Amino acid sequence: MTLSIANLSAQQLRRAADIKDKIKSLQNELNRIFGSPTKAAAAAAPTKRRKMSAAGRAKIAAAAKARWAKVKRTKSSAAPSQKPKRQMSAAVRAKISAAAKARWAKIKAAKK
Repeated sequence: MTLSIANLSAQQLRRAADIKDKIKSLQNELNRIFGSPTKAAAAAAPTKRRKMSAAGRAKIAAAAKARWAKVKRTKSSAAPSQKPKRQMSAAVRAKISAAAKARWAKIKAAKK
């Protein structure tokens, strides 16, 4: 059963308003007894954020650019000195291939 405010009589609306006032006063009394959590929440409101000056931002940007320039400078000199990829000789490749073929032949024979 759903009730809407439009379906209530004037007497029912007055009674609902009285009950709501009683609930509010009891809640205030509880807050006084236990210490109001709403005051603590209001005290924890965020403070104003500091704004950084344009000069401060420029110093930080310059320092970041210098750091990146240093990183890029060291990477470019390190790239040519990389070791070339190692390659397997044909004999080793053939040996590995033969071992793999033997292993698969053994597995297939076991399934039969």
